[in-house]
Amino acid sequence: MDLYCVMGNPVAHSKSPWIHARFAELTGQSLHYEKRLIDLDGFETAVRSFAAEGGLGCNVTVPFKFAAAALASGISERATLAQAANTLSFKEGAIWADNTDGVGLVADIEQGAGIDLQGRHLLLIGAGGAAAGVLAALLLTQPAGITVVNRTLSKAVDLVRRHASLALLQKAELSALDLQQLNNQFDVVINASSSSLSGSGVPVAGSVLKPGALAYDMMYGPTAQGFMTWASEHGARARDGLGMLVAQAAESFFIWRGVRPPAQQVLAELRAAR
Repeated sequence: MDLYCVMGNPVAHSKSPWIHARFAELTGQSLHYEKRLIDLDGFETAVRSFAAEGGLGCNVTVPFKFAAAALASGISERATLAQAANTLSFKEGAIWADNTDGVGLVADIEQGAGIDLQGRHLLLIGAGGAAAGVLAALLLTQPAGITVVNRTLSKAVDLVRRHASLALLQKAELSALDLQQLNNQFDVVINASSSSLSGSGVPVAGSVLKPGALAYDMMYGPTAQGFMTWASEHGARARDGLGMLVAQAAESFFIWRGVRPPAQQVLAELRAAR
């Protein structure tokens, strides 16, 4: 069987093996997909070993997305802009990197949550690999503006600088702020930080939420529950990242197999099983 996997640390919670197995079942593909816990200093060795085993591709989750992009011998335009990758493909000894996170996030917000992002004011919390992977896709929806906030302001500034030309083309205001400088309200608040994973609490005040705003955590399941509760308590529509997970996985599956799986059916099955 063709071999694929997801690599991360932590990775035990990942639903990717079930999702890709279901994609394969529904599209008549033959593959095996597993999860691999990788030592924090062992990512490159793990990737090369997996490729040597005959692996055809892997998804990459925290904290290795920047390392995945740096390791590649070929890289897509969207992964280049993000400097982060979540999808690796192995062909003829080469490593090809792509990033499907942004496609997955936008699909879940616009199709799953039913919110048109064009003309909206967005707040993106975080400036790590997760945030980097989605900023370009968010800009392509032509929002009125995106504000990026991060505990380390310099990282947010760097992320905004890389995307400044794209923001100009899309006629979207793009800015970076320190968390303490934040005093505006937003239509959509996206948590791309590690706060839910670490259990450290929501890093912004509830005052950033416009009445009826969408508050979206890129984590899912019990990990996202604290953010979801916070959002509901402040009058926002709360949504976790399960839909994003399925949509980005569908894009990875298409990259690897050339077949588009029924993502909405698989998402419905996942939600029904929770």
